[in-house]
Amino acid sequence: MRFLIFCFALIFPGSYVNAAQVAIIIDDIGYRQSDEAVLTLPNNITLSILPHTPLGNSVAHIAHERGYEVMLHLPMQALNGKKLGPGGITNDMNETDIKQTISQAFESIPFAKGANNHMGSLLTQLDEPMLWVMESLKQHHLYFVDSMTTRYTKAGSTADKLGVPLLRRQIFLDNDVSPASLNQQFERLIALAHRQGQVVAIAHPHPETIEYLKLNLPRLQQEGISLVKTSELLPYRIAVNKKQQNTGKDASIRLK
Repeated sequence: MRFLIFCFALIFPGSYVNAAQVAIIIDDIGYRQSDEAVLTLPNNITLSILPHTPLGNSVAHIAHERGYEVMLHLPMQALNGKKLGPGGITNDMNETDIKQTISQAFESIPFAKGANNHMGSLLTQLDEPMLWVMESLKQHHLYFVDSMTTRYTKAGSTADKLGVPLLRRQIFLDNDVSPASLNQQFERLIALAHRQGQVVAIAHPHPETIEYLKLNLPRLQQEGISLVKTSELLPYRIAVNKKQQNTGKDASIRLK
């Protein structure tokens, strides 16, 4: 019996010890002085910071010193044409431009372990730009979280081809910051964690969101759910991906 449990833990790391795990990413950090309030949240919240912003570099340094996991919130072209700000990636950029832009963005946000897209409903649908993005991340051994701003995103398939660790956002917590909506989304998060085991949620540094999380994060522990840093979900996802790939290979062999 112990041997079976050991094998299960190897195949699905984290799933036996922690029945449910949630990573919460706060992104859009860097422009407003009020964004610094994210540093009052527990340090197992992940902070994703916009490049070349007035507060970005200093928040990244303080966050790292206090034990937070830091990510780069990488601006990518949206279908609505909304202005990206500095460090943005657009579909008229070539490979050199994109890779140089990403390199400079990471230089502006030190200690980042990965990235997620800021907007990107257009760019994440494009094969070549996403290939260049993933090549950049692979070169620096970084992970990617797809914010899932479009159902047609190519981020996941491109990351899989190159072996870049990838997670997908499953829920936004604060598209509406009213107390009723925040509570509804938090209840959905809890239900999803119990049902799926691992969940990635994204929120923003709104004062209402920060105050709500301060009051309600203890509910996760009461529900038997662990709040973890984003990278802590990667071993499970990598194991699942490998299992699916091996199953696919076996199936193709049988079909031959």
